[in-house]
Amino acid sequence: MRKLQFIAVMLVCVAMLVACGAPATPQVITKEVVVTKEVQVPAPAVPTVEGPFEIAVIVKTGNSSFWQNVQTGSFDAAKELKAQTPKLSVTFLGAQSESNVNEEINIVESAIDRGVKAIVLAPSDVKALQPAVKKAKDANIPVIIIDSKLDGDPSQYTAFLATDNKAAGEACAKTMIDLLTKAGKTEGKIQVMSYVKGVGSEIGRVGGFTDYIKANSKFTLLETQYSNADMPTALNQTTNVLSANPDLVGIFGANEPTAVGMGRAIAQAKLGGKIVAIGFDGNSALAGFVKDGTLQAIAVQSSYGMGYKGVKTAYDAAMGKKVEAYVDTGFLMVTKDNIDSQDAKNVLY
Repeated sequence: MRKLQFIAVMLVCVAMLVACGAPATPQVITKEVVVTKEVQVPAPAVPTVEGPFEIAVIVKTGNSSFWQNVQTGSFDAAKELKAQTPKLSVTFLGAQSESNVNEEINIVESAIDRGVKAIVLAPSDVKALQPAVKKAKDANIPVIIIDSKLDGDPSQYTAFLATDNKAAGEACAKTMIDLLTKAGKTEGKIQVMSYVKGVGSEIGRVGGFTDYIKANSKFTLLETQYSNADMPTALNQTTNVLSANPDLVGIFGANEPTAVGMGRAIAQAKLGGKIVAIGFDGNSALAGFVKDGTLQAIAVQSSYGMGYKGVKTAYDAAMGKKVEAYVDTGFLMVTKDNIDSQDAKNVLY
């Protein structure tokens, strides 16, 4: 409630007569009177949301620690936003595997059909998810892309939040070259163990790695292997690569399940520390491989940040607020030297 003050000035004129009937000069007395009046002023209106308010978080698969950490970030953001919007709900769904693209498409279309307010999407294919994203836009549902950028017209989605995968791939290649050079090796074979061919993050990450190796060294890249983000497949593939190439000097595992399978194969072959091995992502198994020397480094994204910032951005977009078109969620190169640092603890999961 605000108090408004009104000032009333009253002028009182008194004529004084003096003796002998002669007129006296009038004396003016000024008196200030303050009148206080209370006026009701309405409080500023607070935006409210009526009815259900669902944000659907749809990822490539729920079957990995990386995506489960995205889920943790998503749900933490939801807890904070419920204070503003009590009827808010965040659902989290993913396909059975990263290679099951049609299943992810069906999940997106189901979310559109039930009228969600916004979608946070990690697309498993850079082209196949385009029609579903367009369908969401036509239904006035903002889509926030995380992790892997879609091909085509970026105006079809509202924002993109991800690691700069090309820069991360280049950093992994530079680290590998530096470690090999320190070991006195400037030539030899390097193997790339990748996951799903054609995924946006894979194109940037593996492309950044291989392009940097070709441009900045004399090392020979063997034909890339694809595990379809399946750990047992990656283990078997790496075992075969190690057996067929006893002169291998370096190996790169480009995502969590692939890098875990790669690390287990190296450990089983008792080659830890004998070849330079670098992984991507940062679950407890990969952190353990860094600590025991099986892997020399892992590039770790902030998967928690993708989920947390993704939901916050989706909420703002659904409420009609302007959001940033691109947010780089960053990565950290974790080695035995810094794995116990606070920075590493903030991204490992």
